Amino acid sequence: MRVLLVGTGGVGESIAVVAQKAPWLQRMVLTDINVKRCREVRAKLGDPRKFPVEAIDASNKAQIVELARKHKVDLIMNAVEPLFNEKIFDAAYQYGCTYMDMAMTLSTPHPKRPFQEPGIKLGDYQFERAARWEKKGLLALLGMGVEPGMADIFAKYAEKHLFDEIDEVNVRDGANLEVRGYEFAPNFSIWTTIEECLNPPIIWEKDRGWYTTEPFSELETFEFPEGIGAQGCVNVEHEEVLLVPRWVKCKRVTFKYGLGDDFIRVLKTIKMLGLDNKNPIKVGGVKVAPRDVVAACLPDPAHLGDRMFGKTCAGTWVKGRKNGKPRQVYLYQVADNETCMKKYGVQAVVWQTAVNPVIAMELIEQGIWKRAGVFGPEAFDPDPFVERMPKYDFPYGMREM
Repeated sequence: MRVLLVGTGGVGESIAVVAQKAPWLQRMVLTDINVKRCREVRAKLGDPRKFPVEAIDASNKAQIVELARKHKVDLIMNAVEPLFNEKIFDAAYQYGCTYMDMAMTLSTPHPKRPFQEPGIKLGDYQFERAARWEKKGLLALLGMGVEPGMADIFAKYAEKHLFDEIDEVNVRDGANLEVRGYEFAPNFSIWTTIEECLNPPIIWEKDRGWYTTEPFSELETFEFPEGIGAQGCVNVEHEEVLLVPRWVKCKRVTFKYGLGDDFIRVLKTIKMLGLDNKNPIKVGGVKVAPRDVVAACLPDPAHLGDRMFGKTCAGTWVKGRKNGKPRQVYLYQVADNETCMKKYGVQAVVWQTAVNPVIAMELIEQGIWKRAGVFGPEAFDPDPFVERMPKYDFPYGMREM
C-alpha cells in the first residue's frame, strides 16, 4: 500500500511510527505545510526511501491531487485539522483512491435554536456525497481514530457478541494526565478541542433523532479503570453520535469527556473573549484567525511527551440486555504515557489515536474491509480489528458494570 499522509503533526508522526515496520506498507509520503517537521519525523524513522517528504497546503485540492498522482498512492490519510476535510476528501475522490480521516467535516450550529436542534451536522458534507463514491467504486472511511474509531468498533462488537438488545451506547473518555511545567497545555490539538467542546453537543435518541444541548451539560461521574478513577464527564459534540446510529441498533447514543473544572473554565474564557473564532479578522494590516493565535500561543502537543505523566482511557459503555437479563459493559483501551514514550517516542494521546487508522489500513490493504461509498468504522465487521489489537501492542479491556 502507498499512503499519502496529509499532516505530520503529533498524530501524523504516530501513524508513521506505528506503520513503519508493517510488511503491507510500501510507502508513506510525509506531507505538511511545515516541511522541517516532516524531515524531523523522517529522521526519527530512519527510512528515507519508505518515507519521502513533500510540502503540502491542505487547503489546496489541486496540490493534494498532484502529489497523490506523483506517488501513485492507494490511500489518502487525513491527519490535519478538520477545517481542511472537505478539500482532502474531494481530492481523494477526484484522484480516485481510498480516503480515511479521524474526524469528519465540521458542523454549523442551528441559526435560531443552537441548543435544541442541529444545523449542519458533523459529516453531512461527506454523507451527502456517498452515492458518488459508491458509483465510482471508492471507499471513504470516516472517523477512524480512537474516538471516533475504536469506540465505534467497540459498539459494533458489543452488538455482535455481548448483547441481544442495546438501549444505550455511551462513549466516555477520561484521563489523569498531567503536563508539568505549564499552567495550561492541552495534550491534543487545541484547535480541535475548541471545536468539539464549544460547539453545541449532539445526542441521538431513536424516537427523537439528533438534537443538541448546551456545552458542558449533563455532568455525571464516571469511574475510569486502571487507576484513573472518578471523573466528572460532560456532553461534548463528537462523531460517534453521528455514526453509531447508522449501523448499530440502539435507543440512545451520547459522548462525554472528563474535562475537569479548570479546563472547562479556560474554554469558557476563550469563548467569552471570542478567541474560538476560526474566521480571520483584521489586526492592524494582517488578517488572522483568533483560534490560530490561541494555538500558536500554546505548546505543540507533539513535543509534550517528556513532560506528561499518567494515563488516558477511551471506551464505550453499552447498556442493554443479554439472555433476558440487564447488562452493562465498558469496553476500553488505556494508554500509559511513560510506556508510550519509552516504546514509541510519542505521547500517549496521539499514539492511542494513531494505532487505529493503521490497523484499518491493514484491513483495507488485505481486502478484509472492502466497500464502496462513505462509511463509519461500525459499518464493518469488528472482529478482524479487535483480533489485531494485541498484535499492535494495543490491548483492550472489558468491565462489567
